[in-house]
Amino acid sequence: MKWTRGGRSADLEDQRGGGGGGGRPGMKLGIGGFLLLAVLSLVFKKDLFSLVGAGGMGPVADVSAGAGPAGGAVDDPREEELVEFVSFVLDDAQATWTKILPTVGGEYSRAKLVLFRDGVDSACGYAGSSTGPFYCPGDQKVYVDLGFYQELKDRFGAPGDFAQAYVIAHELGHHVQHLIGIDQAVRQRQAADPRNENAYSVAMELQADCFAGVWGHETAQRGILERGDVEEGLNAAAAIGDDRMQRAAGQRVTPDAFTHGSSEQRVAWFRKGLESGDIKACDTFGAMR
Repeated sequence: MKWTRGGRSADLEDQRGGGGGGGRPGMKLGIGGFLLLAVLSLVFKKDLFSLVGAGGMGPVADVSAGAGPAGGAVDDPREEELVEFVSFVLDDAQATWTKILPTVGGEYSRAKLVLFRDGVDSACGYAGSSTGPFYCPGDQKVYVDLGFYQELKDRFGAPGDFAQAYVIAHELGHHVQHLIGIDQAVRQRQAADPRNENAYSVAMELQADCFAGVWGHETAQRGILERGDVEEGLNAAAAIGDDRMQRAAGQRVTPDAFTHGSSEQRVAWFRKGLESGDIKACDTFGAMR
């Protein structure tokens, strides 16, 4: 992506200094906890990862580094560059949605993005790094441990700056859903139709992928994308599909237990947003019928 370093976003909250989640030992998920929750989620056909987070990319193994200096200060200049990149994507995506939402009768209010290490407290409860990036509608904040990006590259084979940008754009897609009332409607449908609870969850996640693609379309129109960026985003979407996550956990692929969608579904809906640039094209719930 073409971007210029310009400091930190006013909407960025840096909690990497250790103030976020140090007070809850035992709730942080390591690889063993991840595998246990994965197995239990399959057995009970319920997303038990939601107990430690909400609206996220999907669970990942704990790869975070140790806590940094107090106040979020970082000695590694490469990590500071990543923080500034996250800030750029956050501001650019939110400026895009500020323009788009009024065209469909909505109004955009800016979300905050919280950087953390190891664990963090949110209005949705405590979350460890193994939860992966997530959006909490209770405080309208996106939560990201930068260690996830290394995991995305090394474990899931999805490197590149646009792959990193896709993660943020997906979580802001959940913020858009919250602002226009989609998440509340989904919870009501799930309560009324518990047998299809996971299917509604999948539809909501795929719509967030599509919304991420809508932002990607807009960046392409402004000449921000570079050669290979789209492929990076599509690769990231495929890398964290439920089928791949289940295989990574050593489990049989069980579509009934999907909560985020298969790799094929995630790529298809992200591509739909990229190609159309139209929020109205992201009707994943209509596709359920």
